[in-house]
Amino acid sequence: MAGSEVLDRLYEVILDRINTRREGSYTAMLYERGKPYIAQKVGEEASEVIVAALAEGRERFISEVADLLYHLLVLMAVNNVRPEEVYEELRRRMRP
Repeated sequence: MAGSEVLDRLYEVILDRINTRREGSYTAMLYERGKPYIAQKVGEEASEVIVAALAEGRERFISEVADLLYHLLVLMAVNNVRPEEVYEELRRRMRP
């Protein structure tokens, strides 16, 4: 599965967890705590990525980047922003 496919699939799983509010789901818990809490988690994860990049090993850095991407996808879902919209913005920025 290509990288964007993984992100797209994870986004769909996140939407499902939000819509079904599956008991025990971390995603559902984040959603119930609200947008400010999710945004705070994104900030925390971004800080952890920085620390891992500067002072921890490669595996830890990869793990923290994955955590950040997940929390960003949750925040995107709450804001009704689909990954394709972000991909399009990135493509637009790559044009000469």
